[in-house]
Amino acid sequence: MRTLHNFEPAANDAEIRAAALQYVRKISGSTHPSKANEEVFYRAVDEIAHLTGHLLDDLVTTAPPKDREVEAAKARERAAKRYATS
Repeated sequence: MRTLHNFEPAANDAEIRAAALQYVRKISGSTHPSKANEEVFYRAVDEIAHLTGHLLDDLVTTAPPKDREVEAAKARERAAKRYATS
């Protein structure tokens, strides 16, 4: 999971929903719900996304917002070091 708080630009609805979906998939142990569980699965995604949006709106920090491109470059660099073949 990626951090969504304190980035410029702020996390959008699609990113928040993707995080909620990832969370529900992890908790339920299912990437695609059965027909019997489909309604409750996606209702949980909707509710968690809604609450996550409120959480992100209400969190406060004195730290300056992080730049998405800079953080992505750092992550690529870490991955390159981690997965480098020697």
